[in-house]
Amino acid sequence: MSLAAISTAPCARLAPKLGAIATLAALSALVLLTARAANGRTTAPLPQMAPPRSTDRVLVIAPHPDDETLCCGGYLQQAVAAGATVGVVWITAGDSFEIDAIVTERTLRPKASGLEQLGMRRIAEAHAAADRLGVPRAQQILLGFPDRDVHALLLTPSAAPLRSRYTGVSAVPYAEALHPGSPYTGSELRRNLQEVIVRFAPTIVLAAAPQDRHPDHNASGALAVELLRASASKARIYYWIVHAGHEWPAPRGLHRERPLLPPKIARDLSWQRLPLSDAQVAGKLAALNEHHTQLRVMSRFLDAFVRNDEIFAPAP
Repeated sequence: MSLAAISTAPCARLAPKLGAIATLAALSALVLLTARAANGRTTAPLPQMAPPRSTDRVLVIAPHPDDETLCCGGYLQQAVAAGATVGVVWITAGDSFEIDAIVTERTLRPKASGLEQLGMRRIAEAHAAADRLGVPRAQQILLGFPDRDVHALLLTPSAAPLRSRYTGVSAVPYAEALHPGSPYTGSELRRNLQEVIVRFAPTIVLAAAPQDRHPDHNASGALAVELLRASASKARIYYWIVHAGHEWPAPRGLHRERPLLPPKIARDLSWQRLPLSDAQVAGKLAALNEHHTQLRVMSRFLDAFVRNDEIFAPAP
């Protein structure tokens, strides 16, 4: 073998390996770029949302206790700081969350009375959270209609009162509700929420988006839009979303330095970003930590909403 052949033989043997390494590196780079795009690092930034003003009257329509914090804890703090009037109305007391009741009562078969007690605990926690966000107690309103049945009520508004599969009752059981004893019918739910809207006279309403996968959420948001438009209200309606699939928000857990990106299922909405200060992020986390019963069973999901911003989309 010649000297030239000897000197080039190792290179010839290395060539296939080097090619494989280069291919692997290219594939790794592609995966990294794809992951970054999925995490929003290379996506165009959302337009910034106009902050609330002192003349605004901001009403959050929350299907369950904790939604007010997840969707809008930062916005409420900014509204309070600006001198705006703020309020929250809870459609239900969150009294059908059986997993929650199983954990809190330490029984595999929670009774109807136990689920009603769960509703009372969740409302107490929601009051504590709203207090931290600066919402006056007088503007923290519970309607108390059946959890997981809001959509069913609105489908048949004139039907006989619905009996909750969870609490076993067919009328609002909570003494602190706007109208205790209101029958569980769609027409009564409409009247209760309409009363709150008329009394509060909001200029801004924050409600669940139609794309939200929880039926209580999308139904309550649709009802809010219906009532506001039927009354010729000039309130601006902004959508928020909480339930958008198992992959959202990503990553799960507490990542207060990251932005919250719009989910795929609602990509067609015109999302806007409301930046939050470090103090507002801390305030939102403190409010979320008041929801003890929920955090016991789904803390990583709830914590994922504590980011350096919140996102909203104006209703079309």
